Amino acid sequence: MPKMRTVDAAILILEKEGATEAFGLPGAAINPFYSAMKAHGGIRHTLARHVEGASHMADGYSRAADGNIGICIGTSGPAGTDMITGLYASWADSIPMLCITGQAPVSKLHKEDFQAVDIESIAKPVTKFAMTILEPGQVPGAFQKAFQVMRSGRPGPVLLDLPIDVQMAEIEFDIEAYEPLPVEKPKASRKQLEKALDMLTAAERPMIVAGGGIINAGASEQLVELAELLNIPVVPTLMGWGAIPDDHALMAGMVGLQTSHRYGNENFLRSDFVIGIGNRWANRHTGGLETYTAGRKFVHIDIEPTQIGRVFSPDLGIASDAGAALDGLLEIARERQAAKTLPDYTEWATECTNRKATLHRKTHFDNVPIKPQRVYEEMNKAFGKDTTYVTTIGLSQIAGAQLLHVFGARKWINAGQAGPLGWTAPAALGVVRGKPGENVVALSGDYDFQFMIEELAVGAQFNLPYIHVVVNNSYLGLIRQAQRGFSMDYHVSLGFDNINSPETMGYGVDHIKVVEGLGCKAIRVENPQDMPAAFDKAKALRDEFKVPVVVEVILEKVTNISMGLEINAVNEFEALAESAEDAPTAILALQK
Repeated sequence: MPKMRTVDAAILILEKEGATEAFGLPGAAINPFYSAMKAHGGIRHTLARHVEGASHMADGYSRAADGNIGICIGTSGPAGTDMITGLYASWADSIPMLCITGQAPVSKLHKEDFQAVDIESIAKPVTKFAMTILEPGQVPGAFQKAFQVMRSGRPGPVLLDLPIDVQMAEIEFDIEAYEPLPVEKPKASRKQLEKALDMLTAAERPMIVAGGGIINAGASEQLVELAELLNIPVVPTLMGWGAIPDDHALMAGMVGLQTSHRYGNENFLRSDFVIGIGNRWANRHTGGLETYTAGRKFVHIDIEPTQIGRVFSPDLGIASDAGAALDGLLEIARERQAAKTLPDYTEWATECTNRKATLHRKTHFDNVPIKPQRVYEEMNKAFGKDTTYVTTIGLSQIAGAQLLHVFGARKWINAGQAGPLGWTAPAALGVVRGKPGENVVALSGDYDFQFMIEELAVGAQFNLPYIHVVVNNSYLGLIRQAQRGFSMDYHVSLGFDNINSPETMGYGVDHIKVVEGLGCKAIRVENPQDMPAAFDKAKALRDEFKVPVVVEVILEKVTNISMGLEINAVNEFEALAESAEDAPTAILALQK
């Protein structure tokens, strides 16, 4: 049996498990692991500027394509604690990610040694599995279990903590005798799915709510096929957006209090039956449960059994992987189609499709400073169906979800539940790693952008090109809007007179200078008529220099974006579209 250091064995395991994309920062307590990476040569490593940034890069990489598992690596102590926000973001959205930390020697762990922190205990609430490996012989098994846990059931992140003496220890290990453990996923029975389909076909106005579990399962094609076979409308959740393309006739719009379409809410409220697949009934999707559930029956299919009934009790709950459930539903539906026992939902489907040509929000404003709605109109014109959007939280994310268009799975990448400010830029870099040569466009407000702006230097150093649209109102816009209920505008303004950049006109930080100082390219836009040329120039700069290109759009300082507390009572603060010219990039032109 070959003898080698535990870290050399670990690198061989990473390779065999298919996880070869790493993001991190070396340090004294993790240097043995880095020496193993260097010696092996098969793990590509991207050097981040902050360990939290590395964790978001690994998260973004995992989200970019089916089967990806990003690796985040850091040293002992603060490197591990810096990963916690990244672990939370991936855990909350069911994203597999492997975090590896260095640690003080085993004999020093109870002695308050330098940077010796109990990262296993700290990480446990936001991981599926966290372990400080105390015995060298446990290293292969710990990595083996980590990969099984990440991939089984509801996906999620893990953390392995490696004391430096454990890293350096030698063990007997043969990679030829190593095999990945089987991945365990629940599968709905035929009887369960027959009952679900019986309930659906007994309804007059059924609808599918498609969650992120469908995208995690790589089952978007099955979703569209089932919708087409049954001829019923589909409502994607924020995490499921793209599972059915926006321009598909059966895509009925998104539902919710914020990231939703007006016609989507109206279509949902007309339904009498909902089958949710791979979703979790998030509160910003449902709003008040009485309004959401009144007058309709529910079937809930989710990979995690304890998710069923967590928010409200469905009429039927089924624990199953989304892909397995869709495959089973398709098999039964095809049989019933052949037997001519499926109802005809043409009238209901057409009603929902036609409603997409109504209830539009206005986007075509010519105001200076620029209204944010106009930015998303111009983005729709500038960026094609192949675009992958990356964003996090704030009014930019909410308005973007209301007004942008997504045309495929994994083309809307969003830290949906955790929503950590600063996630967007490093996550976009990870997405670029996971989608080489593809069009990646990030969207941030100015505060999200400033949170981890240093990570742009990573894009410059490693030639990771993408376009980053920054809508700058020099405000914590979402918090300012929330403070209206308290009759205050308190510590939410980011504006100041920049003595070094008077041209920023009281908007504070000169993002152009900062971005250029980090080795990237930047363009500032102050007039809506200049946006098309700016986006064209951004594409040219991205392609020429192979670095991130920032397009900063100067917005009016105060804009309230549509939102509410109930899906039947969303507040509209701006003028609504009255003609097709008011919303020229809507999926269907407005019909009066």
